[in-house]
This record gives sequence, structure tokens and C-alpha cells, in this order.
Amino acid sequence: MTPLPRVFVALDYANAADALALAQRLDPRACGLKVGKELFVTAGPEPVRRMVERGFAVFLDLKFHDIPNTVASACAAAARLGVAMLNVHASGGKAMLTAAREAVDRAVGPPPLLVAVTVLTSLTDGDLRDVGYDGDTQSLAVRLAKLTHACGLDGVVCAAPEAPALRRAIGPGFKLVTPGIRLADAARDDQARIVTPEAALANGADYLVIGRPITQAADPVAALAAINATLAKAAA
Repeated sequence: MTPLPRVFVALDYANAADALALAQRLDPRACGLKVGKELFVTAGPEPVRRMVERGFAVFLDLKFHDIPNTVASACAAAARLGVAMLNVHASGGKAMLTAAREAVDRAVGPPPLLVAVTVLTSLTDGDLRDVGYDGDTQSLAVRLAKLTHACGLDGVVCAAPEAPALRRAIGPGFKLVTPGIRLADAARDDQARIVTPEAALANGADYLVIGRPITQAADPVAALAAINATLAKAAA
């Protein structure tokens, strides 16, 4: 499998025209693209196909969470789009995760990375207590990552501050995808657990999902180039 870019730009747009306009300005060698629920519900799979045709690695971020058969069918459909990565919710449980893994393995062509969401980066320890979990975000993230690994998935989506604990718990080779990335002087927006790009890399992240610091920049291409340069320096 061709190595994926370190950065996936989150195309959190309400319409395909804006998303594709930015994609047209970006270089597939410099980044991947993340398509989430809003764009997919609004525009359907066609923008994803067009991005894949342009050579982009696409992360289809729909966070499937349902009964095993439904999730398996959804994962199979996503794989047919030619995406490079897709995700499910780890809290869907062992049977659902296993069904997703089997569906992706049956896909024709290069299989996408299959990762599972641990704990949303918007959630705090207090939010977890509200839904009946007495532990903290990190302990739950580690627990769900271990389950995901045991079910044979390729990695997890986790908050960057939790990445070191997950890496210690599971070891190398297990992919860590970290959203909630913000530049040092940026607003937190709706994220509760965030870090800078270079800190995420230092914490052991493999792939960084970055939205507003790039998409809302005066020059998105320059913003992406600056982030890539910072990551290259940090990795040297």
C-alpha cells in the first residue's frame, strides 16, 4: 500500500462546490482529504469519487455505529468508493468491529485502513460521567483501543494527548489518527482536548486531521505547507 500523507485536511463544508474548490488548490502529494457527515449527507458519494480520481487519499469519516450487519454493509460500500481510510465507533463492540474488519477484507482492490473512534475529542471526563462511565477519557480510550486491536483493525482515532498511553498499551504498528489539532495561537472552537501539530507527532500520532487552521486560513495552501514543514523538522 502506498504510504499515506501525514496530514488529512478536514473538508467540513456544507456543499460540494466549496469542498472541491479547495481540493482543486491542494496537492495530493501534500495531504489527504477528510470527508465527514455534513458534506457526505449533503452531496453524497460523488465528491469522494472525484477526489479519489484526482489522486487524493480520502479519509471517509462517517463513524459507523450500528448492528454488525449494517456496519459491515456500510464499510463494504465505503471500500468500493476507493477511499484510503474509513472509521467506525469502537464502542459498537466486538461483534460490530469484527464484522467491519471482515467486510473490508473482502473488498476488491487495495483495502482501506479501518480505524475505530475511541473517545470524541469534544468530550470531557464530566461528559463521560453523564453517560454512565466513571473513568476518565484516557482510561476509556485505552480500553477501546485494546478492543479495537484485538478485533484486528488497523488503528484508532484518538485525542492527541491520549496517544502516548495508547502507544504504550499496544505498541508500534497500530495506527493513531488524531483530530483536534490546532496551531499554538488558535481558538479551541468545539474541541476539549487539543494539541499543536508538532506535539501530536511527538505524542506518537501517525496521521493528523486538521481542519480550520488550513481551511479558514487566508492562504490554505501556504498554511498546509507551513504545517508540513514544521512536521518535517520535528520528525528529523
